[in-house]
Amino acid sequence: MMTFKIPFLCCFLLLCQIVCAQELSVSLDEVTISDSQLKHFSGAQSVLVLNDSVIAKNQVSLTALLNHTTGIYFKENGLGMVSSPSFRGTTSQQTAVIWNGINVNSQLNGQTDFNTISGTEFNSVSVRAGGSSILYGSSGIGGAISLNNSTVFGKRLVNIIKSSYGSYQTLSLNYRFQYGTEKLSSQVTLSRNSSDNDYSYPHGGLKNENGEYYNTGLNVNLGYRIDIANYLKFYSRVYDGERHFSLISPSDTKTKYRDFNVWNLLEWQHFAGRFVTRTKVAFLAEQYRYYENIQNDSYTFGKAQTWIGKYDFTFHITNHMALNSVVELVQNSGRISTTSTEKREIASGAVLFRQQLSARFNYELGLKKEITSNYQSPLLFSAGVAYEVAKNHKLKANFSKNFRIPTFNDLYWEGLGNANLKPEQSLQQELGNEIAFKDVKVNITGYHIKIHDMIRWTPSSNGIFRPENTNSVEIYGLEAGLQWRKKIGFHLFDVGVNYAYNQSENTDTGKQLIYVPFHKGTASLAYDFKRWSFTLQHIFTDKVYTQSDNSAGKIVPYYNVTDAGLACHLGKKEHYTLGGGLKNLWNEQYQTVEGRFMPGRNYYIHLTLKF
Repeated sequence: MMTFKIPFLCCFLLLCQIVCAQELSVSLDEVTISDSQLKHFSGAQSVLVLNDSVIAKNQVSLTALLNHTTGIYFKENGLGMVSSPSFRGTTSQQTAVIWNGINVNSQLNGQTDFNTISGTEFNSVSVRAGGSSILYGSSGIGGAISLNNSTVFGKRLVNIIKSSYGSYQTLSLNYRFQYGTEKLSSQVTLSRNSSDNDYSYPHGGLKNENGEYYNTGLNVNLGYRIDIANYLKFYSRVYDGERHFSLISPSDTKTKYRDFNVWNLLEWQHFAGRFVTRTKVAFLAEQYRYYENIQNDSYTFGKAQTWIGKYDFTFHITNHMALNSVVELVQNSGRISTTSTEKREIASGAVLFRQQLSARFNYELGLKKEITSNYQSPLLFSAGVAYEVAKNHKLKANFSKNFRIPTFNDLYWEGLGNANLKPEQSLQQELGNEIAFKDVKVNITGYHIKIHDMIRWTPSSNGIFRPENTNSVEIYGLEAGLQWRKKIGFHLFDVGVNYAYNQSENTDTGKQLIYVPFHKGTASLAYDFKRWSFTLQHIFTDKVYTQSDNSAGKIVPYYNVTDAGLACHLGKKEHYTLGGGLKNLWNEQYQTVEGRFMPGRNYYIHLTLKF
C-alpha cells in the first residue's frame, strides 16, 4: 500500500476549517450547485451553459445537443453507435466529462461515449473550453463537459412526460418527477430509448444492417436541509444498454455490445461564516460485454470500479478574495477479460486562489499535484486574468499545464499493455474577447496547445499494435460565437452562430491528426410567436483525414446538415406541447467515420405533458 503525501498547504487549510468557524452566512446559489469550481474558478476561460430550455429544443443524445450548439467535433460510427468528441483539435480521451463535480471518464478506455448520455437527464450542461486538469484531473486538455443536477428547496410538485416517435421505429420516453419542501429537494428521471435503426444507405440499395439499439436510464437526485448550515445531497445514475454494431459490408459477422454503468455520489455541504466545506464520497462502476458473433454466447469483457473521497474547503478571505483547497483520494480496480484484477491508488492536492482587484480586473491561480505508484505525474498549474477593457468589452487570458493518465487498457490489456507508459502532458495558452451590446453577444478566443508523450497504439515490427509514448502534437485554433436575442411584441428571435478552426499537427510529420476537421460551424434560429415555436439548425463540418499520412484519397468529405422543427404549446398554462420535425432536411449523403453513413432525411414527432 502506497503512502499518500498530501501537500502541506492543503493540510493547513483543512485545519483552518476546524478552528476558525465564524457566524453563519449561507448563499442559496451555492447550496444548489454541486460543481463549485466550475462556478467560482472559471472566470478566465470560456464557459457555455446550456440550461433546461436549450436542452429541451435539442435531440435526445448528448452528442446531438453539443454537436448543434458548440464547435466540438463528434465522430460517430453510425447513428446511435459509439460517439467520441474532438475538443479544440484533441482526442476523445483528452476531454474530461464531469458529473456533479466528479470525473466520470471510463477507467478502461479513458473516454465517455456521448451516445450513452441524454441531455434530458440533467438540469444544465456546461462546456468549459481549454485546460481543466487543475479542477478535474486527468483528460482535461481540450476542455471539460460538466453535467449538472440542481437541488432547489421550496414547495413544488411537477410531473413531466416526454415521448417521441420517429423514422426507423425510433422511440423515446422520458419521465421526470420533482417534489420539494423547505427541507427536501427531489428529482427522479426515468428514460427509455430504442430504434431499429435500419435506414437506407445512399447507394447500392443497402440498409444499415445490425444497427438496432436500446437503452434504459434512471437518475435520482435528493437534497436534504439538515439546518441552515448543513445540507446532504445524493446523486445516482444507472445506465443499461445494448447496441448491435452496424455492418460495413452485408457479409460481415454480426456483433453486439452490452454495457452497464452505475454512478453514486453522496455529498455533505457545511457553511460557517466565511468557510464552506464540501465532503464527497463517490462510487462508480462500469462493465461491458462484447460479442464477436451474436449467434453464440461467447464474449470478451471489461469491468472497473472506482471509489472517490473528496474534501473541498473554501475560505472567503474577503468579499473579493477566496482560497480553495481540494484533497482527493481515488482507488481504481479493473479487469479486462482473462487478465487478473489490477488496482491503482491516486492521491491529489490542489490549491486555488481568486481575487477581484477592482470592479474591472480579477485573476485566478491554481496548483495541483497527483501521487501514485503507477506513473510519475507532473506538477500542474494554471493562471488566468479577466479585464474589462470597456463597459461592453472584456479580455480573458489563461495559461495552464494539463495531463492525461494512461488507462487500464493502455497499461494492462492482456499481452499488449505497457506498464511503463508516462502520462500525456500539455502546455496551453489562450486569449479571449467577450463583447456585449444591446441584444448581441460575441466571443472570440484564440489558443495554442503543445502536447508531449502522446499515447498511441502503434504497430511493432511483427505488426502487433501496442501503446507507446510516441508523438508530440501542436495545435493552433480559434473559436468564435455570436448570440442575438430580441423580443418584439409577441415575437421572440434567438440566433446563434459558432465557428471553430483547428490546426492539429503531429510535430514529427507535420500532418493533421486523423478525424480532426480544420473547420466546423453551426448556426441556429429559434422563433417563438405566442404558442408556436420554430427551430432551424445547421451544421457544417470540414473534411477529415482517416490516415496519419493525410492521403488525399483517404478522407471523409465535408458535409452540410440542416434540421427543422415546429412545436405548439397547448392548454391554459401551456401544459401540453405537440411538435415534430425533419432531420437532414436536404437529404445530405454524409458520414463522420469512413464507410459508416448517417441517415438521410427522416422525421420525428413528440409530445410533452406537464402537470
